[in-house]
Amino acid sequence: MKIQISNLGALKQAEFELGELTIICGANNTGKTYATYALYGFLDLWRKALPIEVAEEKIDALMSDGVVHIDLSEYVAQMTTILEQGSKVYSKRLSSVFATSPDKFAQADFCVLLEHNTDTKSQYQTQFERRLGSANNEQFLISKSEGSSDLVVSLLMDKSQVRIPRQIIAQLIEDALKDVLFANHFPTPFIASAERTGAAIFRKELNFARNRLLEEISKNGKEKDIDPFDLFFKTYDDYALPVQKNVDFTRKLESLAKKGSFLKHQHSDILIDFADIIGGEYTVIKDDELYYIPKGKRKVLLTMDESSSAVRSLLDIGFYLKHLAKKGDLLMVDEPELNLHPENQRRVARLFARLVNVGIKVFITTHSDYIVKELNTLIMLNHDKPHLKTIAKAEGYKAEELLSADKVKVYIAEEAPIRVSGNTNKTKCHTLVPATIDPEMGIEARSFDVTIGEMNRIQSAIVWGDE
Repeated sequence: MKIQISNLGALKQAEFELGELTIICGANNTGKTYATYALYGFLDLWRKALPIEVAEEKIDALMSDGVVHIDLSEYVAQMTTILEQGSKVYSKRLSSVFATSPDKFAQADFCVLLEHNTDTKSQYQTQFERRLGSANNEQFLISKSEGSSDLVVSLLMDKSQVRIPRQIIAQLIEDALKDVLFANHFPTPFIASAERTGAAIFRKELNFARNRLLEEISKNGKEKDIDPFDLFFKTYDDYALPVQKNVDFTRKLESLAKKGSFLKHQHSDILIDFADIIGGEYTVIKDDELYYIPKGKRKVLLTMDESSSAVRSLLDIGFYLKHLAKKGDLLMVDEPELNLHPENQRRVARLFARLVNVGIKVFITTHSDYIVKELNTLIMLNHDKPHLKTIAKAEGYKAEELLSADKVKVYIAEEAPIRVSGNTNKTKCHTLVPATIDPEMGIEARSFDVTIGEMNRIQSAIVWGDE
């Protein structure tokens, strides 16, 4: 999946491709978070943006015959056009994703491109089934067998008993079509925003709906025409979508603790490594309260505000990995190095590599040279050479941590000369520049190298300047 963006915050024009591991690094205020939030918003909202319609005669046939067959080939042929139109719809909604004035994104554009998105055979390999209605009163079955080009919609009850409005039936079928055509291309995202540490401390207090209601009542205490439902619908106007989602997630941790991810059941060693990074474990006890238990101190229960900043910064990531993670997901982490000692930054990099190798895509923005260099090490060690195997064993690297260079995409957010659309000459502006990734030498992250080189030069002058 390739993303093209223009006039998005600091980014004048840029393009990046989503890899198994995608990294955006660069200085402050260069557009990293804009690209991250815009991508998250699309992956969260694409079903609402893509324009797919079911003809009225299909609904008529369903209601008269009890079954209708929808030929997928006509929709597959339109996938490129559907995606272009959906990208335009989403571009107009960017201001709501960033919770800001529409004027600030009036010229912004966000476009998604898929490789081979007109390859009909690949679309037909998907098996699909969705039942609609309650467990004891199923009304519809939408299904597609593997290799088939037909989506079959069947009534599971007498048509005279169907009480669902026609427009809702059409919407349900359209949503199924979107999933059959596009769900394999767009991973389910989970984001850990840079605001996660504060959210961990104040998660109980961050009830946006309640706060908005109290605020409005305090302003209009003498008025009797306050509509609380209207206030609830306006709850999130002041918060960017990724922050909303992050806060909502942290407020539901107690209920999420009852679930188990595929990592918990199939790769528990990854969760053990994560517990070593935080030096303990998170737990929800009988009174439905969240605590952190330091390693080796089973009787010590620490609340989040009593725990270290590192424990708080990894809270939502830890719960996601243990309770929600699914193969094919996209884990997005804005500044994973937050509050972490360099050694733990290296360990987090190795954790990301392991997640990639078991089927979870990872997307990070980072200022950490430690994280990038550790990923370099994992790439450089991933070769069948005796001395590399000796080094990996001596330094404690596991085979499942080693990383293939072709799984990694790295971009540097910086000013660079590019040809902006509509211009013949190149203009220097903020963009995302692909970094070179060499299987033997790793990632060329000059964003860090310039600063490190300057510091080394100054220190050399201090030490050797008198000679």
